Order: sequence, then structure tokens, then C-alpha cells
Amino acid sequence: MANLTGKVAIITGATRKRGLGRAIAIALAKDGADVVPTGTGKPSSMSDDERDIPDDELREGWRGAHDVAEECASFGVRTWAAVLDVTDRGSVKRLVADTVERFGRVDILVNNATYPRGSDRVPLQELNDDIWSRIIDVNLTGTMLCSKYVAAQMIQQGDGGSIVSISSIAGRRGSANTAAYSTSKAAMHVLSDSLAAELGPYGITSNVVAPGFIDTARIDELRDGDRWERRLRSIPAGRAGTVDETADLVRYLCGPESRYLSGQTIYVDGAETRGG
Repeated sequence: MANLTGKVAIITGATRKRGLGRAIAIALAKDGADVVPTGTGKPSSMSDDERDIPDDELREGWRGAHDVAEECASFGVRTWAAVLDVTDRGSVKRLVADTVERFGRVDILVNNATYPRGSDRVPLQELNDDIWSRIIDVNLTGTMLCSKYVAAQMIQQGDGGSIVSISSIAGRRGSANTAAYSTSKAAMHVLSDSLAAELGPYGITSNVVAPGFIDTARIDELRDGDRWERRLRSIPAGRAGTVDETADLVRYLCGPESRYLSGQTIYVDGAETRGG
């Protein structure tokens, strides 16, 4: 029997073909979990800044969370692709209730939804105030709302659970032109620590996985010129990480081997971030 057989997992932000959310959903499904990958809706309903699916994937016919769910189903688990606005408490509450109605429970939450890289990468004095607010809403408030309502369900079930929030090395060391993103990710670390302290008595773990330079659609813009190679030179491992390397860590944190591991931030970055 796989380690996660009988568990039900919600993965937010599982939309992109070349993204962490998809890899995490597949890793959990391979290990036996029933999975609920989520996205924000049809691409046509999104602004250019918030579109979950990049143009090249749309041209290939990629359907976001629906295709992720079909891939997961191929491993013999139950799946359901759901539309979710992580910043809307009503949307989050409905997702939890609908998941319980379909699958009977929720055991795992992976907070992977994040505001896309783009118009926020400017000096703070040039940053649009509304973009700042939106990044905080999606990255931090979205993580809080999903954790809040899933944790309540886990406590009611009485069987423990796992919450894993996907952050970034930017949450430890802010760099130029990333004030909003870095701040939102750093706050996720403290939120996860608080959850670990509050939820520990219920057997619920809360951890952060903070990837570094991972080869996803999110960083394709860095392939222009020599930016990619310059970025690799800053990483001791000398290469970009893969989505599977991050997804496998998430799977471990959700499994029976890690029930005493909570309140931690784990960096997956080829030794770029070192020390305490």
C-alpha cells in the first residue's frame, strides 16, 4: 500500500503544465492520495497579469487543473479539478465543503497559489499600490484562508493532517525589485510557525518548502541573453532545480515518516541559501 492511500489532498495553484503545482499533485497521487488540484478559472476570464496558463501552453491545448486531475486519475486515485479564488473566504469555504462532500475528508493542504512574476519587479517607489495589495492578498491572505478552513476540518476529523506552504528563498533574503513578493513570502514563514504551534496538539503539521531557482514556466523570461547562465553561476550546485525535486519533498512532509517534523522552513535551492 502506498504511504498516502486513503488521504485526500488539496493543492492550490495547480494549473501550469510546467509548474510546481502539477508536479506536487502527481507526486501525491503516485503515493496513493486522492487529489483536488485547483486553479482560478478559465483563462479568458483572467487579466494578463493573473493568467494561470502561459500562451505557449494554451496553444498546446493545455487545460490547467483539469488536465492535472486527469493525469492524477491515471494512477488509480480519485480526483476533482476545482476553481478557487484563494483570496475569497466564500470560495475557500465552498472548496473545503465540496471536497468533504465528494471524498469524505481533507488530510493534506498544499498552499502553492502565488501571484505571477511580472509588473511587481520594480523598485518599491515605482510599485503600483494595488499590485502590492494584490500580491499580499494572493500569497499571504490566500495561504491564511486556506489553512484556516482546512485546519478546522482536520481538527473536526480528529486524525491529524499536513499543511505545506510553498514559499521561496526570497522569503529569507529580500533582493532589489522584489519587495512585495519577498515580504509576502517571509510572512508565510511566520504564519506557518504559528500554525505549527497551534495545530501540533491535534497531530497536524505545518511546514514551509522554499524553492530557489526551479525550472518552471515562471522563470522563462530569464532565458533571454545571458541572464540564465549568470543566474546559474550564483548557485553552488550550478544548475536549476527540477519540479520533481521539490514535489518529492512535499510528498515526504505529507507522509507518515514526518509526523514529528513541523514548524520548519526547508530550502530547496542547490545550497544557495545556507545556515540557520
